[in-house]
Amino acid sequence: MISEKAIEQLAIDLLKEIGYEYYYGQEIAPDSQNPKRQSIEEVIHEEDLRNALKKLNPKTPPNLIEDAIKTIMHPSSQNLIDNNEQFHKMLVEGVRVNYTKDGEERGEIIKIIDFQNPENNHFLAVNQYTVKEKNNVKIPDIVLFINGLPLVVMELKNPTEEDVNIMSAYNQLQTYKETIPSLFTYNEILIISDGEEARAGSLAAGFDRFLAWKSADGETISKTNQLETIIKGLLNKKTIIDFIKNFAVFQKSKYDDEKTRQIFITLDKKIAAYHQYYAVNKSIETTIKAISDKTRKAGVIWHTQGSGKSLTMVYYTGKIIQHLNNPTIVVLTDRNDLDDQLFETFSQSQQLLRQKPEKAESREDLKRLLKVNSGGIIFTTIQKFLPEDGNVFELLSERENIIVIVDEAHRTQYGFKAKIDKKTGETTYGYAKYIRDALPNATFIAFTGTPIEKEDKNTPAVFGDYIDIYDISQSIEDKMTVPIYYESRLIKVSLTEEGKQLIKEFEEELEEIGLELVEQSEKTKRLEQILGAEDRLNQLAKDIVEHFEKRQEVFEG
Repeated sequence: MISEKAIEQLAIDLLKEIGYEYYYGQEIAPDSQNPKRQSIEEVIHEEDLRNALKKLNPKTPPNLIEDAIKTIMHPSSQNLIDNNEQFHKMLVEGVRVNYTKDGEERGEIIKIIDFQNPENNHFLAVNQYTVKEKNNVKIPDIVLFINGLPLVVMELKNPTEEDVNIMSAYNQLQTYKETIPSLFTYNEILIISDGEEARAGSLAAGFDRFLAWKSADGETISKTNQLETIIKGLLNKKTIIDFIKNFAVFQKSKYDDEKTRQIFITLDKKIAAYHQYYAVNKSIETTIKAISDKTRKAGVIWHTQGSGKSLTMVYYTGKIIQHLNNPTIVVLTDRNDLDDQLFETFSQSQQLLRQKPEKAESREDLKRLLKVNSGGIIFTTIQKFLPEDGNVFELLSERENIIVIVDEAHRTQYGFKAKIDKKTGETTYGYAKYIRDALPNATFIAFTGTPIEKEDKNTPAVFGDYIDIYDISQSIEDKMTVPIYYESRLIKVSLTEEGKQLIKEFEEELEEIGLELVEQSEKTKRLEQILGAEDRLNQLAKDIVEHFEKRQEVFEG
């Protein structure tokens, strides 16, 4: 029979396999021969942290190292999520310590983690880690330390016990957050598992936002148990270091309390799902390649609607900025509402992006924002690239470090060839040509929530091949998207006497001229007027034809 202890041992063995040092909690307890901390009220392994800071900052004086440790160990807020945000910023960007030299106030940034060389950090797994806070004593199953900091907490449950499941593990973590919050000040990832099923979530995530990590390599869905996949896929040294730096966002939102009529601001922490992580890293590779080989086509990401496409775009932007020399990112949509939604998502993610996005309010504003030497995240609708006169849009920049991110790419991004109006003789082009008039050396990447149709040759021609596909079936299976069920039903349609006569004439006419002439029939136009709105007519007309073919009478007055 599977026991919780056996599941715990499986996790430990897997962690050791991928290079983690391991200790049983009592082996490094304050009263042991090899203590990692002075009391069980401490959650940081201070000496491990000190050694790491000295190693990563060899030229920094010891007193500044001590100042950095004090800053890390003493959060400034009484609120857990606020402290977590402050710590995450220090973890990713380094700890700023101030000092006086030659009568001047100066500052230095001290690195906590080596993000360039994962192996240069210290990884430690500890099980049965006792923590005491305000007379509450709790023992989380497994805590993972990087450079002495408790960045991952894992809670495991025995699936064979009655009324115990993965939800029980989630609830246990919520209890820990309430009773020993100091441990979670430093948390980057929470993991819950019953040995077979395993999910990861952020400090602020509800149970529905704890998701499985389905792939260990980004190419295939793993067939092994989820605990093994999440450890090997997410917690390996290279991935977890990359994940911590580039795949977590803190977003603030407002809500009105109807009772008190007060406005409250809430802080949420979101971390990437596996499909977002792998898609972004593939996109970074294709983007760099598209720039180097001058194809300017980074490719297409198809992630179905509801699977976090907007945040995937944020993660991509945050990471590509680090790989290029102060690039300009242009986020392109074809509707104002989409422009507003995406702009809000990006604006809430400034800590990850390390800059404030700007929105072009007009064609002239767009020109102003793009006529810069470097930098910037600019939002605009594609219509602003339409020339005021003629068939050429003004050249705005010839720089090669411009990335154009296009949302719902297959709708309005075509048109390199000229079109001539037979009546007026006027020559026009599509938006694809006008954007490249303005930004001839930009590289384009497309994001879409719907698949590109097989007969659509334009999208690959403009953007390149698929980079990553995450379709609706996989999204539903991963519980990213709620399944939608359709219930068919007949709609009663009342027709005038003229309509009835038209239907009778239709049946006679179809027998004579064939179905291929239906759309050309003048009677079709008259039927459109009788049945009502044009968008509804098309479907109704198709239904009528189908019923005629089957020789079934379905419409009654």
